[in-house]
Amino acid sequence: MLLIKLDATDSTNTYLKEILAQGSPRDLTVVQADRQLMGRGQMGTSWVSEPYKNLTISVLKRFEDLGAAQQFRVNIGTSLAVYRTLKNFLIPDLSIKWPNDILSGNRKICGILIENMVSGGRISASVIGMGLNVNQIDFDGLPQVTSLKLETGQEHELDEVLHTLMAELKTSFVDLLSQEESRLFSDYESLLFRKDKPSTFEDEEGKMFMGFIRGVTRDGQLRVELEDRVEKHYGLKEIKLLY
Repeated sequence: MLLIKLDATDSTNTYLKEILAQGSPRDLTVVQADRQLMGRGQMGTSWVSEPYKNLTISVLKRFEDLGAAQQFRVNIGTSLAVYRTLKNFLIPDLSIKWPNDILSGNRKICGILIENMVSGGRISASVIGMGLNVNQIDFDGLPQVTSLKLETGQEHELDEVLHTLMAELKTSFVDLLSQEESRLFSDYESLLFRKDKPSTFEDEEGKMFMGFIRGVTRDGQLRVELEDRVEKHYGLKEIKLLY
């Protein structure tokens, strides 16, 4: 692991992609920022983090033989690594909110943004951004957010959390390339937030409907069972889970 520590940057993902465009950084290069000024989440949302309190990083993972059609494996591997990291720190009631938010109870503790570099039908590298709430306890009125400190009552060393996370990521990267596909997806699906529970969703037109999360397709779409046992698949921008 090569660690690049920054006092501040607009976005660790952007910074790492600029390094990638200018040269050939080694596999598992990590960019860590004490202050991230314009952090991004899924679908263009912003990620707000109190300086020096949380882990805001981006990790470069290179691949030699991962097809573009398999790119959801990167989401799965990263999500499972964060899940196992938080289990190590005794965070309770963990789950994965599709596609890759990590929750404690119904409160978000980690957000993940993955940007894949695809060429010739294959993924050459992934830039994996993670915002993990560690020691922040005030989230400016956001009700569905938590942190390691809020859940355990203890301060945590950011370096310790980072090294635990990187060890779990290394294990996950081996698994996502070598593990049988059905086992990998099964491990992920077993942790899905509200799986097999009646849930309310909103589609891209603002219409609300009821359904049951049953899992994900191999390309990462959410499988939702509707009335009359009809199953429909949704992409990230097509559906929103309202609980």
